[in-house]
Amino acid sequence: MTSRVAQMFLYKNIPNIVSVLGVVPLAMLFLEDGFQYVLPLLLYNNVMDDLDGILAAKLDLESEFGATLDNVCDAVAHMMVVMAVGMHYGGICAGFSLAAAISILVRVVSRLTPNSRAGGGSPTNELMRHILFALVITQYFELAPEPFLATAFVLNIVSMQVPYPLRYSIRSLATSATEVAGVNVALGVAWFFPITASTNAACFMATYFYSLAGGALSWPWKGETAA
Repeated sequence: MTSRVAQMFLYKNIPNIVSVLGVVPLAMLFLEDGFQYVLPLLLYNNVMDDLDGILAAKLDLESEFGATLDNVCDAVAHMMVVMAVGMHYGGICAGFSLAAAISILVRVVSRLTPNSRAGGGSPTNELMRHILFALVITQYFELAPEPFLATAFVLNIVSMQVPYPLRYSIRSLATSATEVAGVNVALGVAWFFPITASTNAACFMATYFYSLAGGALSWPWKGETAA
């Protein structure tokens, strides 16, 4: 009987377990020479973050607790990545990474507040994708990554706090499990074959800027106000 209860408990918490497992390995970033694993860890976290949502939907295990845990895990994981990047490169990159970490925290806390209006701003995962592209492309072309990372931090500090959703970003348009998997494959291809990273990044960034600018132009005419 006890074994049956344990099995049911584990089954009902599969998405939550995946959410937590998506965070734990990121602690490696703070070990000596751990930053060398930043790219595979970024991809791993992105896959696990998408997987928990897919499993919750497919297994009919969606819950308010699960959604809250997912938000908290995202905040912890993405703040870890941002601070690890800032600490590694230092200088202006460190300053903007701290501001980005605060923006992530503000965004997530606002969504945990009762009666809050969720749905606005870019997801924190968007910043993770920008970091991945910045690191892969600058490494491939032997460029200094700091200016690109600082720009990514500034852009996302703003876009995470806008009152409207970025509806036309590539990840926002990916709604089915197959489409979400395609997004992750595109990120993996950019890492394994850096020659493709510039093209992939251009596609992601074009839809990001289109969503950011288009939302800003259309928002006031909807008669809506920010929460």
